[in-house]
Amino acid sequence: MNPILRRRLLTLALLNALPLAALADDREPATVPAAPSALTITEVWSRPTAPGASTGAGFLRIRNPGPEDERLLGAVSARAGRVELHQQVQADGVAGMRPLADGLVIPAGGEVRLSPSGTHLMLLDLQAPLTAGERVPMTLRFARSGEVPVALRVESAAPETPRRAAKPPASTPSPAPAADAHAHH
Repeated sequence: MNPILRRRLLTLALLNALPLAALADDREPATVPAAPSALTITEVWSRPTAPGASTGAGFLRIRNPGPEDERLLGAVSARAGRVELHQQVQADGVAGMRPLADGLVIPAGGEVRLSPSGTHLMLLDLQAPLTAGERVPMTLRFARSGEVPVALRVESAAPETPRRAAKPPASTPSPAPAADAHAHH
């Protein structure tokens, strides 16, 4: 059997086995058993894509209250041919992306935020555009915690969080955004 078809069928079978709670409001933290603590995954979202777009991006926040580092290895979604963990980089004033082949460490007692213009999940070979208001099932893969189902909420703007970082004082100039740095997601 074709390896791509086999992977898609396996992904669909896994997604069909997910509990309906995985599609619950993603603003409620998903607590995941980890050895010996629990990860908290919040702010799970994506932006809508243009009709015909073949790529999208996923963003989220992972807290690791445990005593040992965790590693996000990757993700799968039936909506994408593949999902890769990417990091935005600057080289000679040009923004680009590079895959994180070794995953992303979530430090013990710390957190990591996947966000636009930073580290994010890249959804490649989308089956259909991502439209505002929908939820896109995805399974995150962790080194210690295993597979964790989440659902990307497709929104035009980042979800509001209870504790936003304070804005810099008015006298402090804000850094200028990179020219069209990853504007497609």
